[in-house]
Amino acid sequence: MNSYRIRSFIRRQGRITPGQQQAIDQLWLKYGLEPSQPYQFSQVFGRSAPLFLEIGFGNGGTLVEMAAANPEHDYLGVEVHRPGIGHLLLQLEQREVTNVRVYCHDAIDILEQQIADNSLAGVHLFFPDPWPKKRHHKRRIVRPDFIALVTRKLQQGGYFHAATDWENYAEHILDVLRQQSILANESSGGTYCKRPDYRPITKFERRGVRLGHGVWDLIFRKPT
Repeated sequence: MNSYRIRSFIRRQGRITPGQQQAIDQLWLKYGLEPSQPYQFSQVFGRSAPLFLEIGFGNGGTLVEMAAANPEHDYLGVEVHRPGIGHLLLQLEQREVTNVRVYCHDAIDILEQQIADNSLAGVHLFFPDPWPKKRHHKRRIVRPDFIALVTRKLQQGGYFHAATDWENYAEHILDVLRQQSILANESSGGTYCKRPDYRPITKFERRGVRLGHGVWDLIFRKPT
């Protein structure tokens, strides 16, 4: 990929609480990974297990729930917003969840530079910034080059799972995924999937559903 690209995020750090900052200060060495350092993830986690990557985990609620429910899997989370990272670290420590490690960096750089080809069992992109204004659509992370990169990093049988509550973005993601020739749509109808049990429902999502808002899940798998 080109060294120059349009970023899909803006570092809106917001207000970090004393507890979140303390978690970063005290727990980063335990859970954090440095983007400049190469890792063998089997050594990081002390075992060889299916490895999943979540891009933009927000406050980490979904990531910690999935990791706690699937202790036989290992998870990498990538996020650029420090309050969310601090919140996740607190949850990991309080719930004694040990199968998660965290990057505070651009997910594209992590995929390109830190993740080996054919190594990921799954890539999760849950409720990414939809950039709803048309002039900002170019900032959306799901583009052909992104999908090509994800496809290269997935192992055979691995999947890419995106979820969004913006119908226009769902249509965009589906269109981009249809343009590629490797990943196969898990939807029997060739469009969207029912939310799988492994993806927890967030409080924000549950509230939206009560208000009549839609949620669209897209799952595409790399053939074995």
